[in-house]
Amino acid sequence: MVLNNESIKNREAWEKLGYRLPAYDRDAMVAKTVANPTWLHFGAGNIFKAFQADACQRLLDAGLWDTGIIAGERREKKPEVNDNLTVKVTLKADGNVEKAVVGSIAEKVYLYGNEARLKEIFENPSLQMVSFTITEKGYALYDANGELLPDIAADLAGTPETAKSYMGKITGLLCARYMKNKAPLAMVSMDNCSHNGDKLKAAITCFAQKWGGEGFNKWISEQVSFPWSMIDKITPGPDASVAAMLKEDGLEDGTPFVNAEECEYLVIEDNFPNGRPPLEKAGIYFTDRETVDKVERMKVCTCLNPLHTSLAVFGCLLGFNKIYKEMQDEDLHKLVETIGYKEGLPVVTDPGIIKPKDFIDAVVNVRVPNPFMPDMPQRIAMDTSQKLPIRFGETIKAYIASDELDVNDLKLIPLVHAGWLRYLMAVDDEGKPFEPSSDPLLETAQAYVKDFKLGEKPDTAKLEGLLRNETIFGVDLVEAGLADKVCDYFVELTAGPGAVRATVHKYVNE
Repeated sequence: MVLNNESIKNREAWEKLGYRLPAYDRDAMVAKTVANPTWLHFGAGNIFKAFQADACQRLLDAGLWDTGIIAGERREKKPEVNDNLTVKVTLKADGNVEKAVVGSIAEKVYLYGNEARLKEIFENPSLQMVSFTITEKGYALYDANGELLPDIAADLAGTPETAKSYMGKITGLLCARYMKNKAPLAMVSMDNCSHNGDKLKAAITCFAQKWGGEGFNKWISEQVSFPWSMIDKITPGPDASVAAMLKEDGLEDGTPFVNAEECEYLVIEDNFPNGRPPLEKAGIYFTDRETVDKVERMKVCTCLNPLHTSLAVFGCLLGFNKIYKEMQDEDLHKLVETIGYKEGLPVVTDPGIIKPKDFIDAVVNVRVPNPFMPDMPQRIAMDTSQKLPIRFGETIKAYIASDELDVNDLKLIPLVHAGWLRYLMAVDDEGKPFEPSSDPLLETAQAYVKDFKLGEKPDTAKLEGLLRNETIFGVDLVEAGLADKVCDYFVELTAGPGAVRATVHKYVNE
């Protein structure tokens, strides 16, 4: 069975197999979207197809909106043969599976190859928002040394017409809109990074100030918005077991699909100068900037990300290859419960629109233990040095600043820090070497543990320079009074094979 526009017109065959199909006239939607686009999205990857595109489809199904999304990619990877349709497979914790054909993508365009069509879209005053899920790296202007990236420097020395970088080309398209009609527009980063709207704005402004005159920059300042947003939905890469399930349904090999958890949160600052789709009717939150920031802090500093990182570090050391399997481990389950409820919740940022305890309840009881979500600790362990300062450093700072809490009462957050030092040794709890996940500071951090061997008591004085690194930990752990505890844990974790298991078991049960 081929997934395309003609095939899904045989609704009975698809619905018999349990697929939810678009409930609107897709041909009419596509025609209207192409003629008068309202939403252009760059970075049409898994999370976009599983979340934003499906949210748009729910509006279309309910008759609450009549245009879809134009999906922008960098370059065409292979010819489109599925009429921009995707199968979304929702993997629920209770074992149930929901299958849907998502058809809200009306058209695909390519940043490198469809310049004329993109210019036409940007020049249309009907366009209300341009959104992005291109990862934080997509907005980068400078390298680690603070120097302009080569493609950025080359573009800044040129003109909008000659731009080659992602942000340079986007700014060039904004230039075209300004020259055509000066219609307002919302530029919405939906990437999973702090204050994402500011990162997008900084990149655009850098080019605008170099290329544009006073009028163009004033228009960006007054008529183009850069809302903040917070997104949360676990969407691993397409899993082989899901592909097998679709094949059993009769779908041909290579049918595009995404698999994702059922829980999802998207909170967006409601700043859309040219209007927007009524996405709040599809479960998306619209609020003020301060609340978006609070939701992000709640998630990143307390209710999800610290728990994920804890599982990632110890999962790699203890030989796990699936996150959900870790939640079946009594010690690791206690680890995340204690870090979340006992150490984190007392200083959580409460955003008001989502209750922190409800959020963490869903994480601990539904989301992370979901046996049908094929997420891996090795994936989550990527870039750990970049995650520690936010995921744990902010909680430590809050304890230090509190008149009622004592930072020395933190027990398991320092254990995760010690676990990461043990992880840097790249030897698991059985004494077998493993390949650490990619991290920009991996070599720098590993230099501090290079002389340590499993079964030999480490000279923890050699760790002081690392433990004082506020860039990595968010605080100077020596000044915070936690370094000795981290070092003591590290000594226990390195005592020999089985020491990681023994140490974790000891401290989660105290």
